[in-house]
Amino acid sequence: MAQVQSNFNQILQTPSGDDQSLVSFMNNMYKHTAGGLATSGIVAYLVYSTGLFTVLLSGITAWIVFLAPLGMILWYSFKGQDWPLATLSTFYYAFTGVLGLSLSSVFAIYSATSIVEAFLTTTLLFGTMAAYGTITKRDLSGFGSILFFGLIGVIIASLVNMFFMSSLFSLIISVVGIVVFLGLTAYDVQTAKRIYAETGGDARYGIKFAISLYLNFINLFQLILSLTGFSSQE
Repeated sequence: MAQVQSNFNQILQTPSGDDQSLVSFMNNMYKHTAGGLATSGIVAYLVYSTGLFTVLLSGITAWIVFLAPLGMILWYSFKGQDWPLATLSTFYYAFTGVLGLSLSSVFAIYSATSIVEAFLTTTLLFGTMAAYGTITKRDLSGFGSILFFGLIGVIIASLVNMFFMSSLFSLIISVVGIVVFLGLTAYDVQTAKRIYAETGGDARYGIKFAISLYLNFINLFQLILSLTGFSSQE
């Protein structure tokens, strides 16, 4: 255990370019994160552009479309820790494709300009925090529980606001949510480096952390879009 901690401390203090195996591990993680985002984006646009979203997002089908990703991620949380690399990869891209079905509603609700601006803003903020998590020498592990409870708070507050429909409360939730997911991005990236030290670069963790980063990005994008976006009807 002491050796693992020593390895991690060395990684924290070493520029990422000096450790080619670490660079490869991190690049693989980011590659899959980008691949998942691309999969969701393509599926969402195709479902919207073909008009299929009007069928998928109405009636009982809408509940299936919106709840399926939640069911998949719960299944992964309980069963996926020991999956081999091929199974993890298949699950990940299937999950991002299914989530893309519900994301098709974004194209119907918001203008193209708003979507592009929110995506670019999310990319900039996400990239900044990912870079911080990569290069900072500060140990962020102590923030894990704070961010977790912050996430739980955002989820509960969002559910409560479904009944009250308060625009001010929604604004507060969005701002707090953005802070939480930005923090989680830096935390997850540094945790990925820690796991690299503990496992010797097990490629499965590249997929596992890609799932976390993908979810951070998607939630950031939706929160930023809800704050800055304009209706497609305006």
